[in-house]
Amino acid sequence: MSAPKSARFTVVEVLPFDDELVNIFLEGRGFLRKEHMDAFSECAAAGYAQSQGLGFARHLRTNLSNEGGIWRADAVYTISPALPVGQHVIDAETMVESCADRRIPTV
Repeated sequence: MSAPKSARFTVVEVLPFDDELVNIFLEGRGFLRKEHMDAFSECAAAGYAQSQGLGFARHLRTNLSNEGGIWRADAVYTISPALPVGQHVIDAETMVESCADRRIPTV
């Protein structure tokens, strides 16, 4: 899903808990649906994993809110050099390329 041209993305803060766990706080404006914020969260996690020299991220949870057209996300991901076990696994390199094609920024 490509981002609408009106979308404005902001990575508010990235808080690593340790070498394998990261909390990402995001803000977005101009979205049509919740799925745009979900995509931004995945793109940010993939970009962060790649910036740390790691190949994968796995989604654990995301809290989303929308107040007055401003979306906020508080997302937690594991990051790792090897393919993790579980659902919602993200290949960082592939996702970062996809995000660029969809006009969604990464960390």
